[in-house]
Amino acid sequence: MRISVVTIFPTYFSGPLDVGLIKRAIDAGILTVDLHDIRDHGLGKHRQVDDTPYGGGAGMVMRVEPLFATLEPLAGSHRVLMSPAGRPLDQATVDRLATVDHLTLVCGRYEGIDQRVIDACIDEEISIGDYVLAGGEAAALVVIEAVTRLLPGVVGNPDSVAHESFRDGLLEEPVYTKPAEYRGLRVPEVLLSGDHARIQAWREEQRRLRTRERRPDLWERFVAGSDS
Repeated sequence: MRISVVTIFPTYFSGPLDVGLIKRAIDAGILTVDLHDIRDHGLGKHRQVDDTPYGGGAGMVMRVEPLFATLEPLAGSHRVLMSPAGRPLDQATVDRLATVDHLTLVCGRYEGIDQRVIDACIDEEISIGDYVLAGGEAAALVVIEAVTRLLPGVVGNPDSVAHESFRDGLLEEPVYTKPAEYRGLRVPEVLLSGDHARIQAWREEQRRLRTRERRPDLWERFVAGSDS
């Protein structure tokens, strides 16, 4: 898979792309990440990429010319703008993006990017939550990590991807490891029983309880889906 990132801060990605699963995927040739600096197409000696908004108002807006020049060569890719106005990122969206051969993530800054760029060059807008960041770079990293771990050969045990939070609409159950007791805190006896049917039933019950208590919105959708 190839992921292109369009940004005015390419160095923002230097550390995160060099650790963990992302580095492993890159080193293995499973993933390629290329960074495109919008300022390479900036205007004038200061490589300007923004200007004041038409109609007045606070802040600055990213100009069309540098963005068009950066995005047009990436026209064959699926171009996604990281934006608080976009569709909320969920596991189903991550699953879909992981099947794309070439994904482009566009990182806005300031008050946003000129709408004409969105109309002409963007295939979809995605938000990672109902809050505002200084720019789209952190959001792009979220997408890169979420997508990368789904690529075949990246995660050592594929079952760990298939069984986790948000699969089937539920949160993951609590997990434990050795020792069986620490400072009086014990692992649930069922997990030590060796009875795989009981363990599976316990895990399913815990997933439902945790989802109902912590994410009633997910629980409502799960119940509605089960009844349909």
